[in-house]
Amino acid sequence: MNILVIGCARSGIGAAKLAIKAGHRVNIYDDKDFNDFNEDVKLMLENLKNLGANLVLGKNNPYIQDIDQIIISPGVPLDIPIVEYYRKDKVKIIGEFEYAASFCKAPIIGITGTNGKTTTTTLLGQIFQEYNSKTCIVGNIGLAFSEEVENTSDDSIVIAELSSFQLETIDKLTCQISAILNISPDHLNRHDTMENYMVAKYRIFENGDSTAKVILNKDDDELNKLIGKTGKTELLFSLKDPIDNGAYLKDGYLVDNTLGDKFNICHIDELNILGEHNYQNTLATILIARAYGVSREIIRKVLLEFKGVEHRIEYVNTVSGIKFYNDSKATNIGAAIPGLMAMRSKIRLIGGGLDKHVEFDEWIELFDGRVAKIYIIGETTKQIIETCKRHNFDKYEAFDTFEQAIKTAYKEAEEGECVLLSPACASWDMFPSYEVRGDIFKKMALSLEETQTDEYLSDKS
Repeated sequence: MNILVIGCARSGIGAAKLAIKAGHRVNIYDDKDFNDFNEDVKLMLENLKNLGANLVLGKNNPYIQDIDQIIISPGVPLDIPIVEYYRKDKVKIIGEFEYAASFCKAPIIGITGTNGKTTTTTLLGQIFQEYNSKTCIVGNIGLAFSEEVENTSDDSIVIAELSSFQLETIDKLTCQISAILNISPDHLNRHDTMENYMVAKYRIFENGDSTAKVILNKDDDELNKLIGKTGKTELLFSLKDPIDNGAYLKDGYLVDNTLGDKFNICHIDELNILGEHNYQNTLATILIARAYGVSREIIRKVLLEFKGVEHRIEYVNTVSGIKFYNDSKATNIGAAIPGLMAMRSKIRLIGGGLDKHVEFDEWIELFDGRVAKIYIIGETTKQIIETCKRHNFDKYEAFDTFEQAIKTAYKEAEEGECVLLSPACASWDMFPSYEVRGDIFKKMALSLEETQTDEYLSDKS
């Protein structure tokens, strides 16, 4: 089989390796030239070339003929010319995760939703690793399935965080258990409409028979419309209402009612993670684990040990009575709102970033009484300012650099307030990833105590 892999990110390179090992002829395409990649990617590409792969790099290469299958990296849009060319030629197009799954004999548990995927996947992965040491945690969480699938066996369990980008290209992928945590506008620059975005998300339960289990958030307006319509065995969780054969929050307790006995797993005050969104994530985790048959004892043990996820409402340090929180993973409105709600003091908010063609009203409506001031960066600066004006919120300032926004937020913060990086936007206009953005914020926050002579600190003395 003659395969073309499109995209030289980690998942594309992993898929290429897997296809070479399977005995296929492999071509790797990216519109970047070889010298545009960092040294790590260059080395991986050289290794693939030595294994027999044909590198097709740069924008001016002719399309390869007689391609039997396209494997596309999740970050690659489906409407670019090269994809359209092969689609017109009736070439089969699948995503990297789907391709890797074709080599997997283990059951797959898939988690999607607009927000909370990484926290839920991480927490669930730790529970399952306690339950079965052969558990594999892959997908949008940062580990390409194609890099890991050869380490799985029929007695493994695969826990996968799945983005809309990964789900929009599935064909035969079947999740024994799938969970949709919530739905709110995101990635509309990729999907064009909210309807397209939801269709991509809902493909997670597209395959499999009625014995496959679907976990849904009963509190989410869009997901509530799905109840009874999935064709699968449905299990629900809620922060608001008791659930038969599900999980819910009552009187501060996370309740597992999958056996009808209303069993209290733990109290939210026993957890190390903050905010209602995390209580939702935890309920989803409990329900997924119980749906698979994991004991309540294992679930409780791991819940009480779990410290949260880096870059998600992550406490960094306290300087001069001002707390710093890194919520860089809040790359959309739905993810940023929980950060606002979790803070227990006035907020010096750092926000803005890549324009994903969404509205900011719902976020900014919550500023009054919570946000002392927003320090704005990135492509969305003008839109955020206009939205602030529309909602009569005048405590804002725009900055050309991330570093200056952080410095000014600290300089102006009063004792007892917090500086919160929760951008409500993706990072790619200014940073390679939200992780890099968060790391820079943490580095600056952690350096404050070491730089007491800086001019922006001396003003506070």
